[in-house]
Amino acid sequence: MSTHHPVAPATPWIAGRRATGRPRLRLFCLPPAGGSAASFNVWRPHLPQGVELAPVELPGRGSRLEEPVPYALEPLVDALFEAVRGEFDAPYALFGHSFGAVVAYELTRRIERQGGLRAPAALVVSAHRAPHVPLGRELLTGSSDRRLAAWLHRYGGLPAELLEHPGFLSDLLRAVRADLEIAERYLLPGPAPVRCPLVVLAGADDDVCVPAAVEPWAAYGAAPPRMHVVPGGHSYPRTHPEATLTAVTGELRRLGLLGPGAEGDRQG
Repeated sequence: MSTHHPVAPATPWIAGRRATGRPRLRLFCLPPAGGSAASFNVWRPHLPQGVELAPVELPGRGSRLEEPVPYALEPLVDALFEAVRGEFDAPYALFGHSFGAVVAYELTRRIERQGGLRAPAALVVSAHRAPHVPLGRELLTGSSDRRLAAWLHRYGGLPAELLEHPGFLSDLLRAVRADLEIAERYLLPGPAPVRCPLVVLAGADDDVCVPAAVEPWAAYGAAPPRMHVVPGGHSYPRTHPEATLTAVTGELRRLGLLGPGAEGDRQG
């Protein structure tokens, strides 16, 4: 039986926090476009000993549904930084999937610019083109609700049953649109490397962000980062949670941030 230990105090920016065993590393997880902290609930059964899961709840979704949705990246990152900087007292890493990868990367840059704070022990970016790589497809930001919902459903980002609930779907698409507007227009003139170790993930069957668009993240680490291709399409953290978390925690172990893996080190 796993032992659960007290973790950091409550904050509206972190929802569904979970730790198995005594935490050695806090893993902040940033969801994809329109996603909430609940996106990472499927990781809980596969959480190894020593990891504190800290899913980020952005404004305008999940438990913060009534709050305004951010439509600009810099104010969002600044607000997130101020909200969680008090949790940098312990070793931590940042994981961001799709749109969340942009937020995690810019948050890392914000922390490094600030100075005087504990830096991330690692940054893990997942299923997003490298920041200097053009989008390479038509913008979805101005699409109708019907077209946007169909696109999300096609690539596994929207369950079919939600298409039958237009009221809830409208709230969901509000956050999706805001996040997509940020992500689709996000483009840097060239690579701007972070100083912490960088880990890169891509989906083997991802048609939204193909591995070839993810590979140029190699220029964003102080040393060439290791890239893992995980089974599944664009929603692989949800459809293949064990494989995704194994890739992440395997790299954290390689970096010496966790103890060696062992059978039975996951919570039951």
